[in-house]
Amino acid sequence: MRKIFLSAIIGSLTLLSCTSDDTPKPGDNNIETPVNYTFERDNSSTVDYNGQTTRLQMSAELFSNFTDFDNASEELLLNMFSNENSPFENASLNESSKSVKSKVAASSLYFSANTVESSEIKNDFDSYISGQFTTVKENKDVLAEAGVSGQIAQGSSVRYVNEKGLELNQAFAKGLIGGFLADQILNNYLSKLVLDEADNRSNNDAKVLEEGELYTTMEHKWDEAYGYLYGDPSIPTANPNSKLNESDDRLLFNYLGQVDANENFAGLAESTFEAFKTGRAAIVAGDYQTRDEQVAIIQENISTVIAVRAVHYLQGGKSALAEDNKGAAFHELSEGFGFIYSLRFTNNPGTDMPYISKEKVAMYKEQLLEGNGFWDVTPETLDSISEEIAGAFGFSVADAAE
Repeated sequence: MRKIFLSAIIGSLTLLSCTSDDTPKPGDNNIETPVNYTFERDNSSTVDYNGQTTRLQMSAELFSNFTDFDNASEELLLNMFSNENSPFENASLNESSKSVKSKVAASSLYFSANTVESSEIKNDFDSYISGQFTTVKENKDVLAEAGVSGQIAQGSSVRYVNEKGLELNQAFAKGLIGGFLADQILNNYLSKLVLDEADNRSNNDAKVLEEGELYTTMEHKWDEAYGYLYGDPSIPTANPNSKLNESDDRLLFNYLGQVDANENFAGLAESTFEAFKTGRAAIVAGDYQTRDEQVAIIQENISTVIAVRAVHYLQGGKSALAEDNKGAAFHELSEGFGFIYSLRFTNNPGTDMPYISKEKVAMYKEQLLEGNGFWDVTPETLDSISEEIAGAFGFSVADAAE
């Protein structure tokens, strides 16, 4: 896998030229890619992803309240999810017109004509919140057992699970990595439906700027995709990888770093950052072929992050079950369940569809939760699902399990 990611970087760099005196023309590959993600017009930055940062901050505050049974409530978290009734401690978030829920399963590519499934997915996330503050909260002082929600120990930590052994906070957070972030990045802002919508290409060629702004519409759409990965305030704006595995982010950027730290996938984070920079520079140069090549790299890399972590956590859960450490096992399997949920939103650039069909994803979730769920799940089931996911992405189960 390392060779794949590094070859993507090398392939991108061979397209670059630093001849800034020539007027760039569409398709001429006269691209100047900066060292950092910095792009200017009239000596001012053209990069703007404030809306993405806002939603990431909303997500962080929501997650921090998910297991606070003493101070939080179902109503509070549902309000945070939809940004209603001023639920946030951060007053600026309450003043925003944006919400996380509105961007769940909302991509132009997958859901513009599929509103029924979009509503079902949003309802799933609502149900994780509701279940946490009804079924789980009611039994928070009870020891969980098969068919009974409650608490379960993982060393000195206490986990709270539903009757299937599922931590609903983990299902929510890891499912949101796909249903919110990957869907918006891969299937919305980086899709041709959005980048090339209406007159975007001709306006970008003519440098027609959005009213009152310094960027073209296409430039801004690309930046919004970038913001959903790198927009947490703790991540350096110009060079995010300088804080890889050191930021406060607990969503996609965090797991990009964790997968990159696996030697079998080393180079993935650098490849992704280079693709974002090169693609943005290609838009400035009006080179849409190069732009689309970078989109393919980003789609593959981010999709791979989701798949690797799904397999990693299923195998971690299997190992913990073998040691009869159910607290650790259920925690790992809950994270794995969330990443499996997120597989629905991956994008295979060769097909512009998920690497694994929604029907297969539904089958995996059913296999994990049938009967008493994690209390009953077998090593054979965990291996079977892991092998199918790894096979669809072209890596081995052993590669991801490290």
